[in-house]
Amino acid sequence: MSRLGRVTDTGVGRALRARVGGWLRVLREDLWTARADPLPPSMWLRWFPHGVLCLVAFGVTFGGVAQLGDNGGVGPQIAFLLGLASGGAVVLALWRPIPAWWLSMGAMVLGALEVRRQLLAGGARDFTWPWTSAGIIGHMAVLLLLALRVRTRVSTEVLALTVLLTYVVQGLLGAAGYVPTGVLAVTLFAVVVVVGTALRGRREARAQLVEQTTLTAEERTRRTLLEERSRIARELHDVVAHHMSVISIQAQVAPHLVENPPDELKENLAGIRQNALEALTELRRVLGVLRSEQAGPGETPAGLGGDGAGHAPQPDLDRLDALVENTRAAGREVITEINGERRPLPPGVELSAYRIVQEALSNVLRHAPGARATVRLTYQPDGLEVEVVNGRPTGPAPPSTGAGHGLLGMRERVAMLGGTMTAHPWHWDGFKVTAFLPDTPPADAPGTTRSTDKTTDPRGGTP
Repeated sequence: MSRLGRVTDTGVGRALRARVGGWLRVLREDLWTARADPLPPSMWLRWFPHGVLCLVAFGVTFGGVAQLGDNGGVGPQIAFLLGLASGGAVVLALWRPIPAWWLSMGAMVLGALEVRRQLLAGGARDFTWPWTSAGIIGHMAVLLLLALRVRTRVSTEVLALTVLLTYVVQGLLGAAGYVPTGVLAVTLFAVVVVVGTALRGRREARAQLVEQTTLTAEERTRRTLLEERSRIARELHDVVAHHMSVISIQAQVAPHLVENPPDELKENLAGIRQNALEALTELRRVLGVLRSEQAGPGETPAGLGGDGAGHAPQPDLDRLDALVENTRAAGREVITEINGERRPLPPGVELSAYRIVQEALSNVLRHAPGARATVRLTYQPDGLEVEVVNGRPTGPAPPSTGAGHGLLGMRERVAMLGGTMTAHPWHWDGFKVTAFLPDTPPADAPGTTRSTDKTTDPRGGTP
């Protein structure tokens, strides 16, 4: 043989040995383990499958003992141990499927060797060999439990080794005067592995679908939250811009209100005006992006109160009467109550109060046909309490075409002001929304943590 041939043979042999070694390592990692993998309870049947398998194990044990002892000529002690091993493998497969498969295969091999000795000696004529009937049933149960919980590769490896050992015992060792069961057993084992693998794939696909549905719902909620915050930012733009414009004008006019103002005062006021103008410019530039966005799903330029186009002045509580009249024009009875001494509130508080009432009345129109609504404003020393209650509807609610942002938008507005909010069912199938808006947000208000929503809308989520 030439040197080139020896080098080639050495390289091919080294590659073959490396591949075989890799296969053996994979088999050892997959099959040489006692890792616990308990069978979870069924969603509908709970622990019923576990009880059925315990009964199967009981039948396999006593069936195997009777078959080996009566027909196979095996001694009672050995027959009992082999039958107990086959039945115990079924129970063990409920928690540790890989060791259970090893136990079942070991019981089959030892039982086949013991029966083979009897067959070669002229006893146990026409015995089912190498797999007994009880052994086939028990091993099918083990393979099914294994295929339901391990990867397809491991199930294929287990099935291949089962076929290999069956072939070695029946095809290579052999015996005399028996009824062969190797082909039947291998066929049944393959069917069981295919069924178990298919059920496992179906369960994993369902779990992935549930996970994807959950992620989609979370993403939808997150997107809805961002849409509501963008909408609130667009509404507050006019309020903030108005204040910045007032600061700029006052800083410009102030020097003319003082006779012979000092140069330092003029410089400071000029700096204030310049800073206000720059802040106003940046504010309009940044929030102009929000105004240029298209309206979100279910969002219209004008609300229930008819507050006009997107660039119209933002509404306040002075326009509450018009909002209520529009609701009455839609055929609903609305009662308005104002408690306490009415006083001017910060623009953000009045805007948020108006929007909360607007959203609550919209929910009444959509979800409570024919119900009477009560709008109650209570002026307290430290803020404003808004309460909207509707009574029992007179008929079923029609399918809603809204985007489901109502309560979420209310929560965001209340959280922005450091207030609190509750929304829950009321007497006789009614619904009640209560929000407290402080005049001055607390300095340590952590945003949304101050807003609470005790219950969700039972009419189908967030209106």
